[in-house]
Amino acid sequence: MGNSNSMRVLVTGALGFVGRNLCRRLLEKEFIVRACVRQNADPALLADLQDQLELCHPGDIGANPDWEEPLEGVDAVVHLAARVHVTEDHLADPLSEYMRTNVSATKRLAEAASRTARRFVFVSSVKVNGERTEGKPFDENDAPNPQGHYAVSKWEAEQVLRCVAAHSSMELVIVRPPLVYGPGVRANFLRLMDLVYRGLPVPLPHALNRRSMIGVENLADMLVRCIGHPAAADQTFLVSDGKDISTRELAAYIANAFGRPCRFLPFPEVGLRFAAWIMGKSEEADRLLSSLALNCRKARERLDWTPPVSVEDGLLATARWYIDSRAQAS
Repeated sequence: MGNSNSMRVLVTGALGFVGRNLCRRLLEKEFIVRACVRQNADPALLADLQDQLELCHPGDIGANPDWEEPLEGVDAVVHLAARVHVTEDHLADPLSEYMRTNVSATKRLAEAASRTARRFVFVSSVKVNGERTEGKPFDENDAPNPQGHYAVSKWEAEQVLRCVAAHSSMELVIVRPPLVYGPGVRANFLRLMDLVYRGLPVPLPHALNRRSMIGVENLADMLVRCIGHPAAADQTFLVSDGKDISTRELAAYIANAFGRPCRFLPFPEVGLRFAAWIMGKSEEADRLLSSLALNCRKARERLDWTPPVSVEDGLLATARWYIDSRAQAS
């Protein structure tokens, strides 16, 4: 698609966890980066990058903004902005909100981008494939089995994008990552780090589950590869760090990165699942105990891509960020 230093890339969701790391990686590779941010965004989130970015403020992507100016002169789009998975959703009609933001808004952006951009990279989710694997890792040839509003909306968005691409000259690339971790991580991963750091016993049985993850630096590197590699056009890729570990092993890795012992409660799996059911946390328990493994051979072979950061180094960087954040907060 041309030299990186002559390419302008529009990044939606630029202030998000993945977005900030992607913008930084693109700048390192000498792309021109146009970052979509909210009008009232916290400038500290991009403080170290702001002078190097072209900032644009299209507004709420779900409210049908005018994309003409943000897309002017853009060669490629990386669409990260989305309504993310919410464990406890109290909206009267959550599916409609997911569809509005993740499907309808994505379609409008893609239709506008198809008039100017040569490539559209969409960050979907491995949840399109399903919630768990049994024996065989997921790959790109598996029949989609989305479960839950978030996964359904991502699958619907993929289909809408394929339709837009089929009726234009714009190339589409779909990337389905698993859990993303790294400095700045939130949600369940951060809660697990809290438990381990504080030395609290972690109630995890000797489950033999295997989970694929991807460090945020690795995902950013893969997305950069998808922007420019000719063989990425009109393809779907599953990506991960390439090393699957159990949830119990993950806790032990985190403890090792902290330089601390990891304490486990001898809790049987059936007991943990029952306790989670009583507390209405069955979904979280299933994610802890079930397997979700990805076969990423296609990305390696077709794009000659390997994750630049190992699981061990990625977790070490995350642990250092966590310790620094606690020090700054105290």
